[in-house]
Amino acid sequence: MIDRIRGLHHVTSMAGDASANNRFFTGTMGLRRVKKTVNFDAPEVYHLYYGDEVGTPGSVMTTFPFGRMPRGRRGTGEVGVTEFAVPKGSLGYWADRFAARGVTGLAEDKFLGARRLTFDGPDGDSLALVEDEDRGRTGWTGAGVPEEAAVLGFHGARLRLRDAGGADELLRFMGYRKAETAGNVTRYLIEGGNAADSIDIEELPDAPAAGQGAGSVHHIAFAVEDRAAQLEVRKALLDTGYQVTPVIDRDYFWAIYFRTPGGVLFEIATNEPGFDRDEDTAHLGEALKLPTRYEPLRDRIEAILPGIEEAA
Repeated sequence: MIDRIRGLHHVTSMAGDASANNRFFTGTMGLRRVKKTVNFDAPEVYHLYYGDEVGTPGSVMTTFPFGRMPRGRRGTGEVGVTEFAVPKGSLGYWADRFAARGVTGLAEDKFLGARRLTFDGPDGDSLALVEDEDRGRTGWTGAGVPEEAAVLGFHGARLRLRDAGGADELLRFMGYRKAETAGNVTRYLIEGGNAADSIDIEELPDAPAAGQGAGSVHHIAFAVEDRAAQLEVRKALLDTGYQVTPVIDRDYFWAIYFRTPGGVLFEIATNEPGFDRDEDTAHLGEALKLPTRYEPLRDRIEAILPGIEEAA
């Protein structure tokens, strides 16, 4: 069994319009944009990162806004819901704020004893706020969000799968333990890591396969402390039969990727070096940062990228 995973690192979704995406996550949700860069494989597309003050692992939602991309189709083989943690007693604030800003899909419920508010993201993303203890986290108070309601980071994520067996085995191998089951949803928790320690598996044997597009999660990343831990995880996965990429330098973390039995793309990302490696903390996410290999093409890339409207 692997004992190096420390909970979630980030979640990355595909998106449509960059300005609408930025306005939603920084304006509606009050997150901080901690990095404005480009997709390593498609430099004509932004890669935007949103999180807490410094982009702490376990707080960062990232997006690839491809522009006029068709919306994804919900189904199995994907991350079905991305859940953010908010302070206890704050869901009423968020329900009012979202309603006033025209957010769709609002619905309140309770799952495994915690109050939840589900809602649609800017491209129909399936998102939720879950009330939780702060657990040592401080939310970013952007766009007028008060400290007592600010998003603390991720609570977890829900995978939608036709058959939970393979994912159950994988999560246990990664150090998660099966915690509780309610209906067709089973929760897995990891000990000794960050507060983004929850993964749910929703088993839907008769549901169609998902189709990726705007609003779909591209991949979900799990945190390890450093590159040495990442190499241990990579070897363990390879020894178990998973096809794992070589280590890839993503500037703000190192990454490896592999596909799960249920079809979801997993990433293992390092907590080092962090988002302040090329920007002062006070100015994170302000300037366009390019991977080194694209820096000679900056003028061309800047001419192609659309402007991003800031939240009011």
